[in-house]
Amino acid sequence: MQLLHAPSSPFLSLQSSNANLRGLLTVKSSPVFAINLSFQSGRGQNLTWTSYNRAILSSNEARATSVEAGTSAASTGTAEDDVLKALSQIIDPDFGTDIVTCGFVKDLQIEETLGEVSFRLELTTPACPIKDMFEQKANEVVAMLPWVKNVKVTMSAQPAKPIFAGELPAGLQTISNIVAVSSCKGGVGKSTVAVNLAYTLAGMGARVGIFDADVYGPSLPTMVSPENRLLEMNPEKRTIIPTEYLGVKLVSFGFAGQGRAIMRGPMVSGVINQLLTTTEWGELDYLVIDMPPGTGDIQLTLCQVVPLSAAVIVTTPQKLAFIDVAKGVRMFSKLKVPCVAVVENMCHFDADGKRYYPFGRGSGSQVVQQFGIPHLFDLPIRPTLSASGDSGMPEVVADPLGEVAKTFQNLGVCVVQQCAKIRQQVSTAVTYDKSMKAIKVKVPDSDEEFFLHPATVRRNDRSAQSVDEWTGEQKLQYADVPDDIEPEEIRPMGNYAVSITWPDGFSQIAPYDQLQTIERLVDVPQLTGQL
Repeated sequence: MQLLHAPSSPFLSLQSSNANLRGLLTVKSSPVFAINLSFQSGRGQNLTWTSYNRAILSSNEARATSVEAGTSAASTGTAEDDVLKALSQIIDPDFGTDIVTCGFVKDLQIEETLGEVSFRLELTTPACPIKDMFEQKANEVVAMLPWVKNVKVTMSAQPAKPIFAGELPAGLQTISNIVAVSSCKGGVGKSTVAVNLAYTLAGMGARVGIFDADVYGPSLPTMVSPENRLLEMNPEKRTIIPTEYLGVKLVSFGFAGQGRAIMRGPMVSGVINQLLTTTEWGELDYLVIDMPPGTGDIQLTLCQVVPLSAAVIVTTPQKLAFIDVAKGVRMFSKLKVPCVAVVENMCHFDADGKRYYPFGRGSGSQVVQQFGIPHLFDLPIRPTLSASGDSGMPEVVADPLGEVAKTFQNLGVCVVQQCAKIRQQVSTAVTYDKSMKAIKVKVPDSDEEFFLHPATVRRNDRSAQSVDEWTGEQKLQYADVPDDIEPEEIRPMGNYAVSITWPDGFSQIAPYDQLQTIERLVDVPQLTGQL
């Protein structure tokens, strides 16, 4: 290993989708199902949540892979059916689907003569806040079978993997969710929120990394205290080895031995690109990016090169902060990156038994109302929060039972929830139904579902291979596409498009906006076998 003092290899030239939506857990309120459950967090903190749910596999995939059974010779089909029927009583509260159909039950083994049953519950994230409840309920329902004497339940989580790993740089191919924390205005506490959110997710059991994207004024070296404060480079792979603090992986230009950068914008974009994409992040459930303030080249580079799962917006109560934040929200909206939460920092303080709002009220709620962002979190003016940032130990680590830590716990659950919801929507947005020979489309955040003929989709390709870029002349003719053509593969490309591979090897990029304008099939159930 050698110490990395400054990026020395050529800047990467990457092309990728601008937003990737992925997640492993959905947690939201349900008017039908609500439970109260106390459990121990990863740091021993006693927490109470109300209403839980997780994102699940699509029903077709789940039914096909619901159980990976490894039954012994002594087991019978009846015994296995009994166990699966018992486990199917455990229902996902949001989707109303049991854990067997969800595909959570793995490695089922039964010794009926001895009354022994063992299996593994593979949840979608290690940060699942009700994994203890799943384990307890699974033990209970199987133990109630009359022939069962001993139950062994093992808990695990699916490996970190993005939705479309093949489209990403090698360093990002084992990261499930990339969350941007942005303010578009300096001095509002964005870095404080990013760091404390990251360590909250780590406390929930997730594998987490932090990328400090501000090379002009990196904050991470001040806010955390890793033992090794210089990044290292693998000379053979020419990749960067991140440093670590309390189990969270860290990369910042401040750890490159250069302090703060003095360079022009295009050079900064190249440095950020290289630092982020050539780092050996390993398997991460969440990579939190501390975005620099503004909506310029650096921000656009990050949004276009990196498949962001979601964004968290940080603001303060002043009207001026709202104006700048609104610019950032619009930027993310144009780049198809969903903003899932607003954190209003420095809202109030308590003194003499009263609560004071020195900067006024309403900036955060105005963002929520105007842009439809679902969740708002308030942070008080608290000296310990600022002091912990300067001391190198995040507040949620220094005081895990405090008021600030509780707010970040709620924010962490929200981020996990929203990332999972988006991932589930994106993974099933465009699919091919072989029995109907039709492409089914259900765009995220839309209740509309419709069907398209594969040949119609192929003929509507607008790429340079199908349409002359200069003259607009149609190069792909109607007769060039057979009526019975079927897609070989459909893969999500972030929250805005899918990549469709056809039998002739052509890979078509089909944005959701375009698919919504194509002529649709009607009475699809009656067209089965006729398309």
